[in-house]
Amino acid sequence: MRRDEIENWMWAEACEAVARAERLHRRFFEPLRAAAAARLPAWQPPADVLETEGEVLILVALPGVDPAAVEAVIEDGVLRVSGMRQLPPELHAAVIHRLELPLGRFERRVPLPPGRYDAASVRHSLVHGCLLVRLEKTI
Repeated sequence: MRRDEIENWMWAEACEAVARAERLHRRFFEPLRAAAAARLPAWQPPADVLETEGEVLILVALPGVDPAAVEAVIEDGVLRVSGMRQLPPELHAAVIHRLELPLGRFERRVPLPPGRYDAASVRHSLVHGCLLVRLEKTI
């Protein structure tokens, strides 16, 4: 291959990687279809699921969300995390130049790993801008 062909190939690969990253970012913050049909603003935050010997940990990216306003419940082997992200009152009169963090109602359903969980033991707290949900395993 000639040098210019290699450079063109590298440029095309870099552009495709950026496009994939943008599609992935949009996917995490896409509106829920049911909410769109009901005309409710909604989005789905990204989540990580980790497991230790005694519990399952779910990290849900919720920057700017008050953890006290979040509901986390187990329903048929799925953790449902829902709530609302709003602008702080002091920003309501602000001029918005860029708004990339989604606002409004959110809901995320996260399938849980196989096993038994104590539904009454669902605990959540805020850790570095993420909601940390802890589910104790039952034996």
